[in-house]
Amino acid sequence: MRRVQLLAINDFHGALAEGMRVGARPVGGAAVLAAYLRAEQRGWETATLIAHAGDHVGASPAVSALLQDEPAITFFNQLGNAHCSQREAWHRRCNVVGTLGNHEFDEGRVELLRLIHGGTHDRGPYLEQPYAGANFAHISANVIDAATGEHLVPPYTVKEIAGTRIGFIGALLRQTPSIVPAPAIAGLKFLNEAHAINAQVSALKQQGVRAIVVLLHQGGYQKLAPDADTAGAPLVEGADINEIIRQLDDEVDVIVSGHSHGYTNARVANANGKRMLVTQAFFSGSAYGDIELEIDERSGDVVATSSAIITTYADAGPGLQPDAGAAALVARAQRHVDAIVKQVIAEAAEDIPNTVGENGESPMGQLIADAQRAALGADIALMNPGGVRWGLSAGKITWGDVFAVHPFGNRVMRVELSGAALLALLNQQWFGAFPGRLLAVSGLTYAWDANRAAGQRVVEVEVGGDGLDLSRTYTVAVNDFMLSGGDGFVQLKQAANPVAGPLDRDALIAYLRALPQPVRLIRQSRVQKFNQ
Repeated sequence: MRRVQLLAINDFHGALAEGMRVGARPVGGAAVLAAYLRAEQRGWETATLIAHAGDHVGASPAVSALLQDEPAITFFNQLGNAHCSQREAWHRRCNVVGTLGNHEFDEGRVELLRLIHGGTHDRGPYLEQPYAGANFAHISANVIDAATGEHLVPPYTVKEIAGTRIGFIGALLRQTPSIVPAPAIAGLKFLNEAHAINAQVSALKQQGVRAIVVLLHQGGYQKLAPDADTAGAPLVEGADINEIIRQLDDEVDVIVSGHSHGYTNARVANANGKRMLVTQAFFSGSAYGDIELEIDERSGDVVATSSAIITTYADAGPGLQPDAGAAALVARAQRHVDAIVKQVIAEAAEDIPNTVGENGESPMGQLIADAQRAALGADIALMNPGGVRWGLSAGKITWGDVFAVHPFGNRVMRVELSGAALLALLNQQWFGAFPGRLLAVSGLTYAWDANRAAGQRVVEVEVGGDGLDLSRTYTVAVNDFMLSGGDGFVQLKQAANPVAGPLDRDALIAYLRALPQPVRLIRQSRVQKFNQ
């Protein structure tokens, strides 16, 4: 019997620096995460593989994003063994592999491929001259060039370790076109995940590869049960990932999932009753999956699996001795951006969290919507929750803090919508890419009834204290991602007379600077929920 260890992360989002907390305890940062991963490999040096399940870059803090996320790729390069190099990223004995998530496409395919294959950015060089690219394979089975029919990156790779072969297949959510700016994915097709994966399973089986791991940038939600084994774990919630798993070939053994930034450690059955191990380790390097495979030497098939999700506490265990190489990389990156990110723009009297309350609102979302409405003098502002990546802590607010909230650099637009179109838009919150994740609003209030059918849930809308006039034209501030139909808000494609305003982060900076200091939020309820 061969034993192989797989250490897996997901949704790293360029989270190089320290600063995250789980409860009151510090977690993560590249140096701490690397310390944990290296500690896990002791005694397993020739039997460990390291993988990520997408969104390794994109929506990143300034320390990575201002350097085009090159440091995030370099960090993962540091985890590679002697067989990993740009020239030999596909070497079967290279111990590192990754897949694509939706955020890898934020700046389009050209930039995505530059990050993988190397080349100096127009605004570079940054830490490398020239930038060398990734020393490990990127795989994805369901992203196709529409013109050629070819995969954007290879669909799978095979690793040889501990005397056995393991196939890795990558895939990401087919709904990517609804959550990425349209120009960034022009000319690409995103196929059904399960069908694309199964086609590559067949190709691997023809090569005699029987141990198969899927790196899937799609995920669900599971009630946290860290002490429960996978047999007794709560069910994984999420229609999309469960439907994908239901269709998968029996030969799939492990699915490293991502995208939903949650906890998963369970066995989920496909349509034939084959129970597949599914993991997900939160996000931003705050945890990792420690997965063990037992592989039959004769058949090459996986006969047993086990897993645990490990939190990367910085105040205990390996976290007390951060990895020196990763720490040096982060320090170099930080020096390059310090002059910008450390500029103080305001002060907060209390935390402004991005925590969603019972009615679907967050204080950070409300603040952003207010800032965007003020920036363009609009009647109303609407902000998609996916564009609010972080909250603000009490004390001095820096440019870097605001960048962490708004890493995408979307432009705020003022458009015109009729009252009827606005009502239809509000009702679209229960459809689209993230059903039930509500927009942050400014300038209007409304109630919604959970007992009514989706598409008819919004009631009692008021704008500026007056009832919504279905025939009146209102000015609405939204970002350009939403205006293109992003997150499924296709009603905005009918908006008239668009006027461009500032970038979202610039609007927020100007608004924060203009408020009395220190900033004290007036808690408001702008959305009311009827029935549970």
